[in-house]
This record gives sequence, structure tokens and C-alpha cells, in this order.
Amino acid sequence: MRRADRLFQIIQLLRRSSRPVTAREMAGELEVSVRTVYRDVADLIGQRVPIQGEAGFGYVLGAGYDMPPLMLTADEIEAAVLGAQWVAGRGDPALANAARDLIAKIAAAIPDELRPILAEPTTGTGRPHAQLADGIDIARTRRWIREGRKIRLAYRDESGAASERVIWPIVIGYFNDRRTLAAWCELRGDFRHFRADRVAAATFLDDRHGERPAALRQRWMRTIRRKAGDI
Repeated sequence: MRRADRLFQIIQLLRRSSRPVTAREMAGELEVSVRTVYRDVADLIGQRVPIQGEAGFGYVLGAGYDMPPLMLTADEIEAAVLGAQWVAGRGDPALANAARDLIAKIAAAIPDELRPILAEPTTGTGRPHAQLADGIDIARTRRWIREGRKIRLAYRDESGAASERVIWPIVIGYFNDRRTLAAWCELRGDFRHFRADRVAAATFLDDRHGERPAALRQRWMRTIRRKAGDI
């Protein structure tokens, strides 16, 4: 790995971590010696990159520091394009269009020497399965998730039994042939998962549920882990 690439990777390691990263951890991922990491970190600090910390305790990147967003490595380009291709083939129409726009923006922004990665990719996605039709506007549901608003559903379960319930939408899961909405269900007083193709009707309410979307998502994730026996 070129030294310039290694310095870039050190910054990336610090950017993506929510806790201090030790030199030993960075050395293991970069496949270099701890001494090399110490020297590289010192050089970055000398270049006014706001890295804080010390040997033995770990390093963090100061808030507010950023780099040009499309200084991407070959692996990062392939990862982004592979993900965008999957979404373009399996996402709802709004996300599928956004994925195709993303690929076009990457192609326009990366240096000429990296464009063969897009023209001759080493990765690809399989042909998408036929999608079951959604009974709810998925693009609008994403907006309601971000805004912390409620949705009223007319829903049929796998046995065909009908019910009506008000939910607090949390996250949409995208699968090969369908989409699933995780939500807090006021009727059941618990988290539930609803297949979008089984929604008979949806009313998007103006009412807010009063909980921060991020906090609601964390509660849902803790419940999922607890039921799975992970905690």
C-alpha cells in the first residue's frame, strides 16, 4: 500500500469509529507495524489533521474534519456500485432511481484512472426476483419514519385475518422479493413486522408519536437482540 493511501486509510478508520482506535488495531487492519502507525499519525497531526489521543489509549478524529467526499479507493467504489446495483434492481421506484443517479454521479466524479472499475467491474448482482406489489407507499413511509409520524394500516396476516392498527414506523427491510416494515404497534403494545404486500390500505397521519426516531430504532434493536438471545 502506498504511504499516501495508508494515511488516507488511517483517517477513514478514525472517521468510521465511535470510540478511540489504538495503533495496534490500525496496524492490524493496515498490515503494517505499530511503529509505522505511530509515525503516520504524527505526520498527519503535523499536517493539521485534528487527531487527538496518545499511544496506548487510542486516537480519535476531531469533530468537524472532513475530506473531499469522493476520494474513494477501488474497493470503496466497487462496494458503493454493488450496493447501488442491488437497490436499483430491488428497491422501490424512488430508491431505484436514486441508486442509478448515484452510480452516474460516482462515474462523473472519480478520476479517469479509476473509471475502468465501473466499465469492467469484478462484482455484480444476480437477476432480481419478481417483486410482490406493495400495499403502501414506501417512499412516503421512509419520510414518515424520518419525521416520527404515525400510520394507520388495514392489514391481513398470513392466514388472511384482517385487522386495523396504528403503527410507529421504524425501518423498512428490503428483501429479494418483498419489503417488510418494522414498527411499534399501538394495538399490540409491542414491536411488530408487517409485510408491505399484505397491507390493504394505509393512511399517513399527521400525528407524531413523540419519540425520537433514533431512540425508537434503538429500542427495537435491543428487543430484537434480546429475543434472539444475544443479550
